[in-house]
Amino acid sequence: MDKRSLAAVSLIATLITAMLTGCAPPAENSHRITYWASNQGKSSEQDLRILGAELAKFTERTGIEVDVEVIGWSDLLNRILGAATSGVAPDVVNLGNTWAASLQATGAFVPFDDPLMDRFGGRDRFLDSSMSSTGMPGRAPSSLPLYGLSYGLFYDKARFAEAGIDPPRDWQEFLVAAKRLTDPARDRWGLTIAGASYTENAHFAFMFGRQQGTHLIDERGNATFTSPEAVAAVRQYVDLMGAEGVVSPDDAEEGNASGAASNFTNGRAAMLIAQNSVIPTLQENGMPDEAYGVVPLPVPDPLPPGGRAVRSHVAGSNVAVFADSPRREQALALVEFLTSAEEQAILNDQYGTLPVVEDAYGHPAFHTPKNQVFREVLATGSETVPMIPNEAHFETTVGAAMRDLFAEIATGRQVGAAEVREALSDAEQKMRGSGG
Repeated sequence: MDKRSLAAVSLIATLITAMLTGCAPPAENSHRITYWASNQGKSSEQDLRILGAELAKFTERTGIEVDVEVIGWSDLLNRILGAATSGVAPDVVNLGNTWAASLQATGAFVPFDDPLMDRFGGRDRFLDSSMSSTGMPGRAPSSLPLYGLSYGLFYDKARFAEAGIDPPRDWQEFLVAAKRLTDPARDRWGLTIAGASYTENAHFAFMFGRQQGTHLIDERGNATFTSPEAVAAVRQYVDLMGAEGVVSPDDAEEGNASGAASNFTNGRAAMLIAQNSVIPTLQENGMPDEAYGVVPLPVPDPLPPGGRAVRSHVAGSNVAVFADSPRREQALALVEFLTSAEEQAILNDQYGTLPVVEDAYGHPAFHTPKNQVFREVLATGSETVPMIPNEAHFETTVGAAMRDLFAEIATGRQVGAAEVREALSDAEQKMRGSGG
């Protein structure tokens, strides 16, 4: 057996061990904790390699061993909710920051009140934008920021040069460019998306909703999915595959940004709207840094009445400690390690994400032109999704409705305003049926 085969067997064994420890109650050992990590990289294997090297440092310094399981975004929310209700939970868990208030409402996590925050350098050490997505207003955060993200428009420089066009500055220019770069007969498309990802779909519903002048869900949790502005926002996105025809019908089956990134790097698509965490995937796929550019997500000009130039939601991943953990002190020590300036620089550099603490920005990796785009968008072009208990249900209902609309378009069905309104009406009923 060659070294690559041995490495593969070793990695598979690590994955199996991690999954088993993640599914079973953690051993009663004060020197061993369980950590559910979100899938930040191209694959779980990549995440385990990155995290394994850093967690080995943590173990060496503290004597605390960490059983880590990497969980995909499509499963993570349900896994956390199941752990919160069953009482069989890890000690430490990552979560999408848009879920922070919903998960806080379960009461399952340790609150980071002011005395506890002092241990992590105080609230002011963290970026204001990232801290805005750590729980409900007026309450102590139930999670801390870990990885900072925002959206940008990636474009293939060679394809743009061949077509003689510049990066788009507004939505109309974006549509013109996407159409010029689309040739279905050659399986060449202006844009690629992850149409089967309910989380990605919900993010675009929020961003385009803000551009249209609506939140889709207000600060009290009331759903307004069928308003003219909400219908226009969702149409703006699904029309990219439908009426505009600049997205491949195959993208209705793309379940994550990594799959869409492959369509971008292999030349099938000339543009990709994604978060900065996709950059390492582009590199792993063999796309040189100089082969693509990044600009802020174009917005309509002029904006609709009441619309705002929102180019991203305040995106990212948080980290939390389960309140019932018998190893709370050890779990908090891991959070302290992960949010240290040293680890923030190392992990965010490897994941293509942005540090969430001010003292990690001395690293040169975060001062590249591409990262400057994402930093600026996160700081000035992003809005926080409503931090309310039923926000996570908004994502699952609206995101799934959009996924189903993409699936219908892929089969050749015409999807217009009436069909979008009907799908959103069904989603609104599901939202209200759950108490939203």
